[in-house]
Amino acid sequence: MSLLPPPPASRLLGDTGLAISPIAWGMWRLTEGAATVEQAARRVHAALDAGITLLDTADIYGFGDAGFGAAESLLGEVLRAEPALRQRMVLATKGGIRPPLPYDQSPAYLAEAIDASLKRLGVETVDLWQVHRPDILAHPQEVARALDDAVAAGKIRALGVSNFTVAQTAALNQFLGQKLVATQPEISPLRLTCFENGELDQAMMLGLTPLAWSPLGGGRLADPQSPREKAVAAALDKVAQEQGVSRMAATYGWLMAHPSGIVPIVGSQNPARIAEGMEALKIRWTRQDWYAVLVAARGEALP
Repeated sequence: MSLLPPPPASRLLGDTGLAISPIAWGMWRLTEGAATVEQAARRVHAALDAGITLLDTADIYGFGDAGFGAAESLLGEVLRAEPALRQRMVLATKGGIRPPLPYDQSPAYLAEAIDASLKRLGVETVDLWQVHRPDILAHPQEVARALDDAVAAGKIRALGVSNFTVAQTAALNQFLGQKLVATQPEISPLRLTCFENGELDQAMMLGLTPLAWSPLGGGRLADPQSPREKAVAAALDKVAQEQGVSRMAATYGWLMAHPSGIVPIVGSQNPARIAEGMEALKIRWTRQDWYAVLVAARGEALP
């Protein structure tokens, strides 16, 4: 039976030399329920202690719950209380969404947004800064100039994009002196778009690390309802049960088996669930089992 390669214990982030864990932890819901600094710190420790080193946030996270920049501010309080934690993580954030516009990647705003993120986080440099969603009114050459300036100033180590099309990624990368190293699209067994529209092929061609947001299909794989969701869950459960892991871990492992080196972003704020994500490293996929999940997701046989 044809076994796919095992997932690596770490991956390099593009050509930066930065080693990252094969799974990341995201802070979209960090501030929900008016989370305290102590609660946030427990989540950060759960990720780092499990071996998850890539921590992903954004300036918009917390908006509508605790205010614009709230998640960055809360993480900043954790880092101020325990400065040594910063050395244990590869810190990623995003910007370029400006309520209520909603998007602004003008050079002046990008410079303002980057500085504001650094201030909230209480750091001089972020390891990865990503343009959160494309502003189609911004010329990629102007965006590139602003980002290159931030890199030259030592505010950013590496650059990425999130929710960009193949063409938008290529256009921005063309003008950048400091080339992109990451792309962050939505990828899950319930959202196969990236497998079919060339995004993952482009990532492999350009050496971009794909960071998958909502890898559990917005939680639908935890509680499948539709016939398609139940079929995908069943295909995942077969492997999960055979190898003694949860369906969640099997889902992450399914994404990680792709040759582009997909890094799933764990969205849970439960410390135990955050740590559980690393169980995906135990799974060995066969081509037959991997394609069985794909067929269930497509709802039709492969050609």
